[in-house]
Amino acid sequence: MNLTGMERQSINPPATRAVYDRLHYAQATRVGDLIWVSGQVGIDLTTMTPADGVEAQARLAFDNLTTVLRAAGASLADIVELTTFHVDLRGGAAEFGRVKDEYLPDRYPSWTAVGTDQLALPELVVEIRAVAVAGSGD
Repeated sequence: MNLTGMERQSINPPATRAVYDRLHYAQATRVGDLIWVSGQVGIDLTTMTPADGVEAQARLAFDNLTTVLRAAGASLADIVELTTFHVDLRGGAAEFGRVKDEYLPDRYPSWTAVGTDQLALPELVVEIRAVAVAGSGD
C-alpha cells in the first residue's frame, strides 16, 4: 500500500524539542491535512513558567497553539475541533471565552469544555487541545 502524503509526521517547534526528548510526546501529529495538537498550556516557552490567572494562561496557551499549528503548516483558522480543560470551569468561563473569541473570532470550531481538578502542574488552570485540517480555514 502506497501512503505517499499520508505519512505520520511529529511536529515539534524548536522551543518545545526538550519536551519531546524528555516526556516523549509530540506537540502535534500530522497525517495528510489532519493535525492533532497536544494540549497547550499557559506556560511561557522562554522562561518555562506558568502565567498568572485564567486570562493570561489562556493567551499563552493560544499563542503556543498558534506556534504549533504554524510549524505544522496550518493556522488557527484551520481548527475544526477544540477541547479545553479547566480547573475552575464555571469560575473562569467568561474570561476564557473572551480570550478564545479574540483568537477565534469567526467560523467557530466544534468546542468541548471539560472541568477537571488538576492539570500537569499545580499552577496551571487551563489547557487547550485542537484538531485542525490544514488549508480548511482559507
